[in-house]
This record gives sequence, structure tokens and C-alpha cells, in this order.
Amino acid sequence: MDAQGRGRAEDVDPADQWVRNPQTGEYELRMPQSAPQQPEPSWPRQQNPRTTSPPGSPAGPPAGVPGPRTTPGPGRDVPPQRRRPTGPEETPPGRRGRRPEKKKGKAGKVLLWTGGTMAFVILAAGTGGYFYLKHLEGNVATTDVGDAGASSFRKNEAFNILIIGTDKRTGAGNEGYGDTGSVGHADTNILLHVAKDRSNATALSIPRDLIVDIPDCPTEQEDGSTKVIPGTTGQRFNNSLGQDGRDPGCTMRTVEAVTGIKPDHFMMADFNAVKTLTTAVDGVEVCVSHAVDDKESKLKLKAGESTVKGEQALAFLRTRHSFGNRGDLDRIGVQQQFLGSLMRKMSSGDTLTSPTKLLKLAEAATKALTVDSAIGNVGTLKDIALELKKVPTKNISFTTVPVDDNPAETVKATVVLRQSEAPQLFDLIKNDVSLTEVEQREKKEKAAVAARLKGTKADASEVRVRVLNGGAADGSAQYELNWLQGTAGVTKSENGGNAEKDLAKTQLEYDPDQADQARRLADLLGLSGSAMKPGESVTNAQGLPTMTLTLGKDFKGAGVKLNASSASTQVKNKTTADQVKCAS
Repeated sequence: MDAQGRGRAEDVDPADQWVRNPQTGEYELRMPQSAPQQPEPSWPRQQNPRTTSPPGSPAGPPAGVPGPRTTPGPGRDVPPQRRRPTGPEETPPGRRGRRPEKKKGKAGKVLLWTGGTMAFVILAAGTGGYFYLKHLEGNVATTDVGDAGASSFRKNEAFNILIIGTDKRTGAGNEGYGDTGSVGHADTNILLHVAKDRSNATALSIPRDLIVDIPDCPTEQEDGSTKVIPGTTGQRFNNSLGQDGRDPGCTMRTVEAVTGIKPDHFMMADFNAVKTLTTAVDGVEVCVSHAVDDKESKLKLKAGESTVKGEQALAFLRTRHSFGNRGDLDRIGVQQQFLGSLMRKMSSGDTLTSPTKLLKLAEAATKALTVDSAIGNVGTLKDIALELKKVPTKNISFTTVPVDDNPAETVKATVVLRQSEAPQLFDLIKNDVSLTEVEQREKKEKAAVAARLKGTKADASEVRVRVLNGGAADGSAQYELNWLQGTAGVTKSENGGNAEKDLAKTQLEYDPDQADQARRLADLLGLSGSAMKPGESVTNAQGLPTMTLTLGKDFKGAGVKLNASSASTQVKNKTTADQVKCAS
């Protein structure tokens, strides 16, 4: 197809030859309509053998070859082509003039921005790519996950994409990684939540060795029938894929069972995705605090910054013996640093202004990608890319499910949920709360707490307080009272029953004369500055002023400090995509 050459001959921007057909919603190649012809000169014109038909031949392309349409068909409202203004000078015959600089057309800009955005976001779990050209859609494999995912993608809502990197060793050069017969388990797992207003996103890493209960899972068989794979308890999370024939829909169901967050869609790829995609972008910059020579992963890096791609990039993501305590959690931290660097690379001008690089990336990515059937078409993938592009990299937070070593094991190999933190983190994501905003809010609250707690603290035995239930679970006031009296030493405390109304947040009301008692109780309970309300106190049975502690819906259990929530803890441990960090 010589569309670009002919476009230049007609002074038409090649990007403008791709026109959106309003009837079908697809982009189609349109050649410029012929301009009004001048009278033919009296001398013969030289004919172009590629475009001139022999005498008597019908007009148009050879049989079986679709040719460009110069006029819209019946009922098809297709916009005409735009022509570039003619310059003031003509290039003299026989001389080669300098090609005029072309401005990128609107379609070209869509390719640059959406291509880069989709590629770096999907690659954030070892997958990637954006599909602008229709034929790339044929590269993408799809899996029908039924009601495990959403039936469609909606641009005006928050959405969750489960990104899965499998340990499947198929493909050239992957035989040497061991476990060559792997069915493809869920080796790397990131639940990407994108906020409704697109102001932020959270990438939640789920450890593959997390002990979970895998629910029953209906899977579609090759003959079109559905088979229900029975659920199992006490399994590693990575067994939710591949084991016993489980498909990505089973992994999605497991994520929902563990976190309460329903993934809407999934994107999955194997080892080849990392190798081909990092090569397509000419490598990703990484940083290590010390030199690395890992004989198992074959990773060799000097201390400081390096650029990795292909096999070396895969080794960087797979190494378990170069950083931290050599566990899977440390590897997750390294992966998050790598993905942040990749996002910065993909959003850089060097990548976004290189159509060649983006097309090469798209070709490599689509061949490595498997998605659910609901998003397995070019239009939906384009919409996802455009929505992801709206999120600033500084507001893309990386964090990990809070876990503890499995207490049932002597040799620590698996982990379990940290119940004092994990549910609260899941609630933040489920409720579309930005971890970046939480971090900023907590800084302000700490300043307020410091100001209110500045001064002396009364002894716990002198603290007078009544405890009310204002939205916590049934019995919480008595449980908290038992803890205050039996563990914290707040013996002058009493159960005040239920509050008049429920509160979202726990709060402490106190008389200014009891400020020293309020400081002690706030310290014991981990109250934020906004939770402390100076005002009028009530009196107890002895006629003495008594503070009022009302347990709100955020109360998580007797003795659990409110500032020990997952929000606070995870904000301390999170990173964002704009940060440059060295693996240590």
C-alpha cells in the first residue's frame, strides 16, 4: 500500500488519511478526493505504470484487492480530507528539495498517547501494549471468565484490572528457567484500581505465597461446556491459576474472596512479555544500591543505575537472592520499583514521540497478551488506555497486601493476612480512597495531634471516661471497656451503652480541664487530632466530670490503635510511580 507516498503527492497529511466512519465507529483509510481538473495540455503526459490501467480495463484495483474509496458510499457520512497549503516556492526540476516538516495529525496524536499509556500500564505486571491498527487485535488471546468479571467496560466509573504474570516457561529461550512443565501459576499479581475521577490509582501487589481459600470456579471447556472446579482451603494464592485446570476467572474470584474487591477484567502474560516488551522500548532504567551477581537468575549489575532489557530485565524481576532477606516480599518491592521506572520511560517524550517504537511495542505486546473476552477488542482497549492516561504518575501508588509469616510453619515459606491492617487497606481501595490523599491527610492530622497532645499526660489510673457504641459491632463498648480496665489501667471507666447516633469515625469529647486525661487516652487509643473534640463534659455517678469516648464505624477491635490502620501503615510503605528508588 503506497498510501503515504500518494498522500505526499496530493499534499495530504498521511495521518489524516485515517478517518473515523461515524456509521461503524472504526477508522478507515480514505484517499483524497480528486481536485477539479485543469484542461489537458496538448502534449502527451508521462503515465505512471503502477496506477494506469491498460486500454479497455475497468477502472479500480485488480480483482480481489480492496482499493481506496474516494467518495463515501450511500448513507455513509465520511469527512473529506484536509489539504496542506501550497508553499510559495516550487522545487526546481531535477533538484531534490527538502521535505517539508509535517505536523502530527489528530489520529497520530491518539496513537502516540494511547499507545504509550496502554503499553506501560499493562506491562506493569509483565504484560502490555495498545492496539491502534486493526490487525493487531488478532494477536490478542481471550478467555471467557463469565460472571467473574464485568460484562463491559464503563468509562465513567472506577474500575479494577487484575494483572497476572504467569510462570509458564513456553517460548524460545525459557527452557532454562526450571519447572519447564509448569501449567502457568499466578506468579506475579497486581490488582490495579483506577479511581472514578481518574485523579489517582492504586496498584496492590498480592503475594503468590499468601495462604487463601480458593472458591468454586466455573470454567469454560474446549467443547463449550462449563465445568465447576471445586474450591479448596489453605492454598497458596498462585494455585488459583493453572492448578486443576483453573483459568484466570478463578484467580479473579479468589481476589474477591480475599479482599472483597471484585476485579472487573484481567490481563495476563508469561515470561516472553517482559523480554520482548522491554526490548521494544530499548530498555528500562533500574538502580541497585550494591553490585549484583546472582548465579541462579544470571543477573549481573554494577552498583548504581543500569538499563536492562530482554533476558536481563526478566532476571531482574525474578531474582530472589539479591535484595532484602531473599524472600518473595522483597522481590515484590523490586518489581514495584521496576514498574515505576517503566511508567516513567513510557511517559517520556522519547517514547511518546516515536511512532516506530510504539508500533514495535504494540506488535510485541499483543502477541504476549491474554485478556478477558469483554475487553478483547480494539475499541475497548483504546478506551481503557485513554482513561489510564488521565492518571498522573505521582498519584499512582504501589503497595502490598499486609501479611505476617504463617504461624503454622516452622520453616517460613508462606504468609497469612495481617488482620489488624489488611481489611482496612481493602476498604480504602473499595471505597475509592487515594493512598496519596491519605498520606497528605495523615501529615496534617499528626501536626494536629502534636499540638493537642503537647503538654502533660495524666496517669492512666486518673483517666475518667465513659464508652459508647456509635456504629461499631455489637458488644464493642464492653470489649473496649474490658481492655481499658484490664490492660491499659484505665480503671475509672464505664460503659455508657449506645450513642444517640452512629459516627463514621471514633471521637473523644472532653472538658478543657481534662486535657491531661485526654492526652493520655489519645495516646493509648491512637486517636487522631480530628477525633479529639474539646467541649463540655458529663458527670459520672460520683458527680465528677467524665470524658465521652464514642466508638465509630472505624473501630476494629478492643486494644487496636486507630492510628495503626492499614491507611497509616501502608502509606508509610508505599511508593509512587514518579519516585526514583534503588533496590537494596
